[in-house]
Amino acid sequence: MGLKSLLAKPFAKYITKKVKKDASIALVKQQQIFNTLIATAKNTAFGTDHKFSSVKTYEDFKQQVPVRDYEGLKHYFDRTANGEANVLWPGKPIYLAKTSGTTSGVKYIPITKDSIPYHINSARNALLGYIAETGHADFVDGKLIFLSGSPALDKKNGILTGRLSGIVNHHVPGYLRGNQMPSYQTNCIDDWEQKVRAIVQETLHENMTLISGIPPWVQMYFDLLTELNKGQKIKDIFPNFSLFVYGGVNFEPYRKKIEESIGRKINTIETYPASEGFIAYQDSQREKGLLLLTNNGMFYEFIPVEEFFNENPTRISLKDVELNTNYVLILNTNAGLFGYNIGDTVKFISKNPYRILVTGRIKHYISAFGEHVIGEEVEHALLYAAKETGVEITEFTVAPQVNPPNKGLPYHEWFVEFNKKPNSLDAFALKVDEALQQKNIYYKDLIAGGILRPLVLRSLKKTAFVEYMKSEGKLGGQNKVPRLSNDRNIADKLTPYIESQPK
Repeated sequence: MGLKSLLAKPFAKYITKKVKKDASIALVKQQQIFNTLIATAKNTAFGTDHKFSSVKTYEDFKQQVPVRDYEGLKHYFDRTANGEANVLWPGKPIYLAKTSGTTSGVKYIPITKDSIPYHINSARNALLGYIAETGHADFVDGKLIFLSGSPALDKKNGILTGRLSGIVNHHVPGYLRGNQMPSYQTNCIDDWEQKVRAIVQETLHENMTLISGIPPWVQMYFDLLTELNKGQKIKDIFPNFSLFVYGGVNFEPYRKKIEESIGRKINTIETYPASEGFIAYQDSQREKGLLLLTNNGMFYEFIPVEEFFNENPTRISLKDVELNTNYVLILNTNAGLFGYNIGDTVKFISKNPYRILVTGRIKHYISAFGEHVIGEEVEHALLYAAKETGVEITEFTVAPQVNPPNKGLPYHEWFVEFNKKPNSLDAFALKVDEALQQKNIYYKDLIAGGILRPLVLRSLKKTAFVEYMKSEGKLGGQNKVPRLSNDRNIADKLTPYIESQPK
């Protein structure tokens, strides 16, 4: 046992004891945070516009602050990104986290001096909780790899700007800097395929003990390691590799393949970070769910999913949540976000402490690989290509293909019923794919990085969707074919209707 792992154990116990104490008085902490947020932001432009000076209770707050997403708050975000001070939070943010948007394209989420410590410490605390529970601390003596975006930051009106993972990279604690991989130069490589090859070369002969990243990216890293080591399993290449940390996508579709690549089961920690704040992490190897971080600079609100699109939906704080109910998560943060709909849905599986499962998005979407493709984006891409080529569309739906039958790269699979077909299905599919890349920067990055291949388009027989909906007992009425799915349920049922395959 090395010095770092020896020191990590008492530190882990200390921090974990504090985390558990905070979790045991979650409602007290939430009220304290609520009071602090209102008091701190009352003289900002947002606080003035929403009369924070008169807000004394949560009920007052709900009367003054409606629930909105990025589009609804875009006026304030734009002013902040343009360099104006005291808009959402006192002063200016220290960073802008660049992330994929909806109708507005790229989003810029503020990260403030008050909020950045929670992004950093929460990731650390997830690891310390694992050490405190299991007693396994040897991984801190080895090399740790965080497969992430580039840490190279731009400036937008004097504010450092980049992907969240790249921003966080600048705040890795000093005592772990010597263990961190890859090198800064390698991490700054833009082309993902080139970057992974460079990471493989840097790490091939190192004592890798912890690997962290989005599962499909990690799988690509594993595949290349195995290829260069004549089919060796990861457990033989890195015999001391003992912990896999992930977030951003559902791990289950990838678990089998990743464990096959490793050659054995491995302990994992799931995290729930977002540009808006670090919301939860897996605090136990024995309990299901993620610990909701109730003393993390954020005051949480919840709206039952089935009511979300009502004119006056129920809007509650943590004290009124029920188990096994899907809620839309609403954030109020010390980065100046108020009544902010992050778009995620969660379900509580415990209230002592408060533990959640992330159950999806409030809208149909695809994020099997972290791309967050939404309905507006696919509709735009398809209709743009159809207009350009004189094609007519009857109906369509899109699903991810995570494990292609031919063992090639995964892809988005489009099932399209045409009223008027394109002259070349392949050329049409390429035009749709290019339009989607222009609309969604995450999808574009995944294609450019060789993580996804361009979309595969299946032409369906006439009346395919009518027959499908009829078979499901959903023909007519208010029933609609979901344009996007994050699983293969609809796709597999449409497969028999395919009339032509791409070459």
